[in-house]
Amino acid sequence: MLVGSNVELIKKALNASSMRQETIASNISNVNTEGYKAKRVDFENTLKKAMSGSALRGTHDKHFGSSSIESIQPEVRVQTGNRINENGNNVAIDTEMAELSANTIYYQALTSQLSSQYASIRSVLR
Repeated sequence: MLVGSNVELIKKALNASSMRQETIASNISNVNTEGYKAKRVDFENTLKKAMSGSALRGTHDKHFGSSSIESIQPEVRVQTGNRINENGNNVAIDTEMAELSANTIYYQALTSQLSSQYASIRSVLR
């Protein structure tokens, strides 16, 4: 069912956005922690790989990889490329605040999409 898979995909994206919010909050709270490395949540690239077919595809339940929506999971990675401060910390507060704003807009767009999907389901059931 296409609507059902859309809802599942939006739910996955909402979970990734929630995880991203927690990660950004952790980065902000550790802005002055010696040696702390900023982290980023990667969901969109994982989703893109799965949709393009470049990810591993499982043909059996015990195979690694799968083409199902359930197998797509966000990944938390240490951010590289930022300037490292004298104390070994690479958190840039301006970057974190921009990420926080972008994630808020992303979350709002997803909730709007989910609401539309449920409205479509309700209209079919009437």
